[in-house]
Amino acid sequence: MELIRKYFGKKFTEEQLEQFAALDELYRDWNSKINVISRKDIDMLYEHHVLHSLAIANVIRFREGTKILDFGTGGGFPGIPLAIAFPDCHFTMIDGTGKKIRVAQEVANAIGLKNTEIVHRRGEEEKGLYQFVVSRAVMPLPDLMKIVRKNIGGKQQNSLPNGVIVLKGGNIENEICPFKHLIDTLEISSFFEEEWFKEKNIIYLPV
Repeated sequence: MELIRKYFGKKFTEEQLEQFAALDELYRDWNSKINVISRKDIDMLYEHHVLHSLAIANVIRFREGTKILDFGTGGGFPGIPLAIAFPDCHFTMIDGTGKKIRVAQEVANAIGLKNTEIVHRRGEEEKGLYQFVVSRAVMPLPDLMKIVRKNIGGKQQNSLPNGVIVLKGGNIENEICPFKHLIDTLEISSFFEEEWFKEKNIIYLPV
C-alpha cells in the first residue's frame, strides 16, 4: 500500500486510498479459497498487481463517461485498480474462468465499486462497444486484436484515440511487429523505479 501512496497519494481521495488498502486482506482471503494469484506472489500484491495495473493511469487519464473493456481480467487486474482510480468511467471486466470472475466480483462488492460490470464471458462472445480495451499479458497482441477489434468504437473523448492498451513483459518484438508503424511502447520503469518493472511495457495501439 505504501507504493500506492508513493506514486499516487496526491492524486487519489481518502476514499480511494481506503479502497486500495482493503485489497490486501480481501485478496489474501479469497486467494486461500480460489487461487487467482500465485501463493508466493500474494505478498507482492501491490507491486506486481495493483501498481502494475495503475501503470495505465500514467499513460492516460480516462475522461468521465469513458467505457473500458478489461479483457481476460482474471481476479480483477487491471480492471479493479483502474475502476478505483477512475470512478466516473465504466469498466466491463470479462474472463472465461468463472471462479476467477467470482473473486473479482466479490472484491468489487466488498470495496463498494459502482462502476464495474464483471461477467463470466469469453472475448469472442463479447458484443459491446468500448472506447478502450485493456488487458494484462493474456495472449499475443495479434491474437488479441483479432478478437477485440470488433469491440472498439464510440465517441472520441480522450487524449488518445480509441484503441487497445496492454501490459506486457519480456521480449515483445515479434508480437508488435505487425503493428510497428502504429504502435506506441513505453517502458514502465520510466515512471516506477522498482526493479520488478524493468522489461515491463505498456503497449498502445489506436484502432
